[in-house]
Amino acid sequence: MVEATTDPVRLPPGPPIPKLAQGLMMLTVRNQAVSAAHRRYGSEFTVNVPVLGRTVVVSDPALTKDIFATHRDLIVRPGHNLGATIGPGSTFSLEGEEHLSRHKLLVPPFHGKRVRGYEPIVEEEVRREIAGWPEAQEFETLEPMMRITLNVILRTVFGAEGAALAELRDLIPRAVAMGSRFVLLPAAARRDLGPWSPGGRFKRIRARIDTVIAGLIEDARSDPHSEERADVLSLLLAARYDNGEPISDAHISDELLTMVVAGHETTATQLSWTIERLRRHPDLLARLTDEVDAGTSDLRQRVIWESQRTRPVIDNIPRRTKQRVRLGEWVLPENTNMFISIQLAHMEEANYAGAEQFNPDRYLEGAPKPPLWIPFGGGVNRCIGANFSNMEMDIALRTLLRELEIEPTGAPSERLWDRGVALAPRHGGRAVVRRRCMSVVTAAPIPAQST
Repeated sequence: MVEATTDPVRLPPGPPIPKLAQGLMMLTVRNQAVSAAHRRYGSEFTVNVPVLGRTVVVSDPALTKDIFATHRDLIVRPGHNLGATIGPGSTFSLEGEEHLSRHKLLVPPFHGKRVRGYEPIVEEEVRREIAGWPEAQEFETLEPMMRITLNVILRTVFGAEGAALAELRDLIPRAVAMGSRFVLLPAAARRDLGPWSPGGRFKRIRARIDTVIAGLIEDARSDPHSEERADVLSLLLAARYDNGEPISDAHISDELLTMVVAGHETTATQLSWTIERLRRHPDLLARLTDEVDAGTSDLRQRVIWESQRTRPVIDNIPRRTKQRVRLGEWVLPENTNMFISIQLAHMEEANYAGAEQFNPDRYLEGAPKPPLWIPFGGGVNRCIGANFSNMEMDIALRTLLRELEIEPTGAPSERLWDRGVALAPRHGGRAVVRRRCMSVVTAAPIPAQST
């Protein structure tokens, strides 16, 4: 149990090398550096890097569980560059009661029947994208997966169509790419120093996005059938806090953009990693295809869980102490940054026998649970889009395997590539596909898309 204390500070040990050198290692070979520190110092160690300073890395399951359960008076999610970039109405920018109140309003659109109602949109977008994939020719899957997840989220979250959909398809990838780079930069580097500065370009792109979203908000409010709409924007417009107040339009704009940044690139990257993993496990790929043809999904769900365990697209969960606290045998001072290491928790042999192996059958007895499996975080800050992401991956994989044969490969595994927000396959999750026999594959035609 984490508790406040006045005992002398006692940080876990860590590498004795200079701060700048540690920072360079974290930027260039973070995965290897973290693994090496874990082998040397154990499940808790301290790194010292530029911008963040001394940061305690934690992977012990008991301590992770304690951190997730600790009251926000002691430990909080730190102020995040992503939140500062997106805006004050973003979930990443909120703390305390304000965060809990917003979280309560965001949960309903991402659970149960409402999420399942989005399945046809996912299938439609997958089929539309793969119609143009080359046959018998290796290509990168990451960018196509990005297009799929972007279109899905624009339609299900924004309710966008026509000209608004086309404009957001152009603007949002540019905003996400710039925002991803801003995540690791101090505030000074994000300032608007004119139209040609990075901060200035981002500000102008964001202003145009806000204008488009304002139009979508107005359309939703004036829609005579608004009560029948299922897009998240409409649901947020109708949502009310406990005091009866609505979410402001500016905060809805920030929140919608947060959903894109947090859900679009990460889900696309996880799909690309899943294809990369399956190509290197031909027996599993064959079993999965047979399951799709049989109309079942148990193995597919286990594959998704194992992809998230072995290739998590986010490798740590940040927290910060608000007071001096005791964490296990350690005493951390106020304003100490902490990283709960997803990477280490998922690859610890004590947590998963044969942890390096890609083995979905390890979940035959049940779903993985925190704190051993934490791709979506934990506690009150657990990702609200977890169910949506899982549904999107499930339907996308089902559609891909129903329509295509994915060719196995003997090539070495792709290494990690840090894109700023997500850890992606170094070579883009390369694949070779062929169309399946139409006597096996039966599907409804793809509806025409408005432009």
